[in-house]
Amino acid sequence: MTSTTQFETQTKALIDDLKSVCANYGLGNDGNEFKIITQVFLYKFLNDKYVYELKQLEPDLAKAENFDEALKKYSDDDLEMLTMQISENTARIAPKNLLSRLFEQQNKDNFADIFDETLVSVAKDNIDIFSVLTQGGEKVVLFENLSKYVTDKKDDFCKALVNKLVGFSFEHIFTQKFDFFATIFEYLIKDYNTNSGGKYAEYFTPHAVAKIMAACLVTGDDVNNVTCYDPSAGSGTLLMNIAHAIGEDKCTIYSQDISQKSSALLRLNLILNNLVHSIQNIIQGNTILSPYHKQDNGQLEQFDYIVSNPPFKLDFSDYSGDLESKANAARFFAGIPNIPKSKKDSMAIYLLFIQHIMHSLTVKGKAAIVVPTGFITAQSGIDKKIRQKLVESKMLAGVVSMPSNIFATTGTNVSILFLDKTNTKDVVLVDASNLGTKVKEGKNQKTVLSEAEEQQIINVFNAKEAKDDLSVVVSYDDIKAKNYSLSAGQYFEVKIEYTDITAEEFTAKMKGFESNLESLFSESKGLEKEIQNNLKSLKYER
Repeated sequence: MTSTTQFETQTKALIDDLKSVCANYGLGNDGNEFKIITQVFLYKFLNDKYVYELKQLEPDLAKAENFDEALKKYSDDDLEMLTMQISENTARIAPKNLLSRLFEQQNKDNFADIFDETLVSVAKDNIDIFSVLTQGGEKVVLFENLSKYVTDKKDDFCKALVNKLVGFSFEHIFTQKFDFFATIFEYLIKDYNTNSGGKYAEYFTPHAVAKIMAACLVTGDDVNNVTCYDPSAGSGTLLMNIAHAIGEDKCTIYSQDISQKSSALLRLNLILNNLVHSIQNIIQGNTILSPYHKQDNGQLEQFDYIVSNPPFKLDFSDYSGDLESKANAARFFAGIPNIPKSKKDSMAIYLLFIQHIMHSLTVKGKAAIVVPTGFITAQSGIDKKIRQKLVESKMLAGVVSMPSNIFATTGTNVSILFLDKTNTKDVVLVDASNLGTKVKEGKNQKTVLSEAEEQQIINVFNAKEAKDDLSVVVSYDDIKAKNYSLSAGQYFEVKIEYTDITAEEFTAKMKGFESNLESLFSESKGLEKEIQNNLKSLKYER
C-alpha cells in the first residue's frame, strides 16, 4: 500500500505537471495561472471524491474493473438514489461531467468548449453549497471558462490538462486529515505566495504563529458547537489551524476578506479540510467599511473564537470619513487612525481590526490577533486606549512577543495579542524574541522556531508559568502601574546573585581584600616616587 509520504509526493508531482502545461502554453508566471491550476486541481479532487463516495455505497462499483462502464449500467433513478446518500460535503457530478467522460471526448472538434462547459456545469449543479458570496449577494461559483486564458491552441491546452489529471487518483487519501492537506494546499499555491506573484501574491501566516495561536486559544477537548471567525481571512491558514484544534465537525467557520482571490483560495482550503458546511459563510467584502455578518437585530454577529492577522498597512483614506458615524461609535470606541499626509506613510488599519474584533466577541469569547510589537508599548493614542480598555474590561489573556523576522516578507516585529472575556485574574506575558534560528529564504532572512520552542511557548502560556527571561505572570493592577505596557521585558526582575557564607569566611575574605589593597597602595607609592625621580632627571638638550 502506498504510504502517505508517497501520496504527498505524487500529489505535488501532479501540481508540477499542471504548472508545466501552463508554462508550455505561455501562462508561466501569468497572473491568471493560479486560477487555472487551482480550479483544475479542485475539479479533479471533487471528481474523485464523488467517485469514492459512490464506491463506498455500492460494492459493485467498488469491485468493477472499469468504474465508468459499470456506472453506465445504472439508471438515472438508481444513480439519483445513490447520490442522495452521499455526504453533503461531496459535490454532485452528473455522469456526463465526470473526468472519465471528458477524457473520452478529447479528440473531438472544439474540445476546449466541451472542457469549459463541463466545469461550468459542475459549478452550476453545486451552486448552493459551494459558492462564495460577495458583499452584494452575488454568488461566485466554483469554476469558470478556463480556455479563455490561452490565446492559441485552446483545444490542445485543455487536452493536455485532462491527460495530466487522468493518470492520478485522490481516492486513497480522503481519509487523511489536516496536516496532509495543509501541506498540499501550501504547495499548490506556493508560486503565488511570493513577491513574484505580483498582485496575486498571498502571504501565509507562518505555521509557528498559527500553531501557537490555536494551541493557546483551544486548551480543552470539551469545545463543541462553536463559531470561529476571521475578519481578514486571506487563504485561511489561521482558520484551518483553529478548526483542526477544535475539530472540524465541532465548529462553524465565518470569514470576510476584501480579496476575491483570497476568498476563492479559502474555499479551496475548506473543501480540502472537510469544512464544506462553512463555505456559505465566506464573504468577499470590506470588513471595516461594511461588516457582513450581523444578527437579526442588525447588530454585529458575535463569535466564540476569533483569529486574525490583519493588514498592518493598507490605504483606507477613501472611506475613513464613512467610519466616523454614530453607528460605528461603539465598534471604534478608541477612535479612527488619522490619515497621513503622505500616502507612503503607514496607515494603521490594524487598530480598526483590533477594535472590530473586541466588539465581535461573545460574552465568553476568545481571540488571538497578530499585531506590530510597537502596539504593546505605545504610550499614547489609539494603541494605548485599546490596551486600557482590555485591562479595564478584564478581557486580556496575554501577549507573546515573537522573534524578529518570523515573517520572511516583512521586517516588522510582531506579537500575538490574546483576548479572553472570562479571564478576570492574571495575565501572562511571553518574550520569545530570543528564540529561533535564523535561516535564508530567498533574498530574505527568516527566523524559524523549532517544535520544542513552539511547545515551550505554548506550555508557559497555558500554564501561566513565570520563567526566567521568557515569561512573567502579572495582575491587571500590575499592568496599570506600568502605564498599560504589555511587554514582558518591562516586568522581568533584575537578578542579583547571592551566596551564603559563614562569619569566618566573611572575615577571611575581608582580610584578603585588605591585604590586596595594602599591596596595591604600596606598589602605587613606589611607582609614584619612580615617576617623580624620572621627571627630575629630565634635562633640556638641543
